[in-house]
Amino acid sequence: MELLPSEILATNKFDQCVLSLALINICNQDSPVGQAMKERYNAWKSETDDPINNPWLDLHQFTIYVPHPEQTYEEITLEEGLTLGYNVEVEPIVDHDSIPYNIPEGGHFVAVLKQKKINGEFKIAATGMFIQPLAALSLDIVTDPDEGKYESMVIKHPIIRDYPQDFVQQISQYLNKEIHFKQLPNLVGYVDQSQNPDYRQPSWQELYLEGQGIKLF
Repeated sequence: MELLPSEILATNKFDQCVLSLALINICNQDSPVGQAMKERYNAWKSETDDPINNPWLDLHQFTIYVPHPEQTYEEITLEEGLTLGYNVEVEPIVDHDSIPYNIPEGGHFVAVLKQKKINGEFKIAATGMFIQPLAALSLDIVTDPDEGKYESMVIKHPIIRDYPQDFVQQISQYLNKEIHFKQLPNLVGYVDQSQNPDYRQPSWQELYLEGQGIKLF
């Protein structure tokens, strides 16, 4: 059965802001998500006695949870949790054959799960990849799970205003392995506090107001 429009990921402003804020947290190595990635990567390498290098060079999975907009929690508000990236999990991928994509170096697997009702379970809503140099998510959003239908969508970082005009072409060339990730522009450097100490990560409230047309950044 085909999903209702309200059930499809990113068809409403709340979903769009959740995905944008998740992307913001993933891009910033000094965010709680970035710190968790380093910790889990280092623990994984310690267990295997492999040398510890740049974690971005090893394939990871980012799982983004899109909660119901009226979901409540006991110890933290929904807005605070989203700001801190508590809805994003990250783990190194040991078996590359376990994911449905052949992801080039510089990219990472992304799974998005959506909660349709308060206190309900999270179900898969999209899969795709995070392209780290471009600070972007390339997602296949499920529109009909029974028929296996999906629509492709690229989500740009909301703080970066000057994406190159050939941005979509660069993504296609990268995914087709026509260019290496090191040949892509380092857009993530603008929104990663480890590379740009002057960058200040926005909160949920700021991002939501921006999404409503109020220019804050």
